[in-house]
Amino acid sequence: MSWFLSVLRHYATFHGRARRREYWTYLAVYVPIYAALELLDLLTGTFDMESMMGALTGLYVLATVIPGTAVAVRRLHDTGRSGWWLLVSVIPLLGAIVLLFFQIQEGDAGDNPYGADPKAVSTVAPGQGA
Repeated sequence: MSWFLSVLRHYATFHGRARRREYWTYLAVYVPIYAALELLDLLTGTFDMESMMGALTGLYVLATVIPGTAVAVRRLHDTGRSGWWLLVSVIPLLGAIVLLFFQIQEGDAGDNPYGADPKAVSTVAPGQGA
């Protein structure tokens, strides 16, 4: 959970690098919260079938779109790619597969043009101490 909160604290930080752990932990917390809010929207009647989104999920997505995009860009930076590669996801199916491949790759060892190796900087979760 501390990795998720760390991403939220770095709300609009698009520079630097994000480890795989930071990116995937963020998603592992984001998706269940989204699903729970969608279920709550269905139960309370605030789910709209036309937009396929409810009031609570809409607010959640709106609040997390910038930090989610920022951590995805930082994850691409960790693999030595520009954040503009995130746009490959607009290509149906193929774009998602390519982006998934980029996001699961090991980050560059050592420094790269986007910053210092985050594995070398810290090996513990934010807020956990040494």
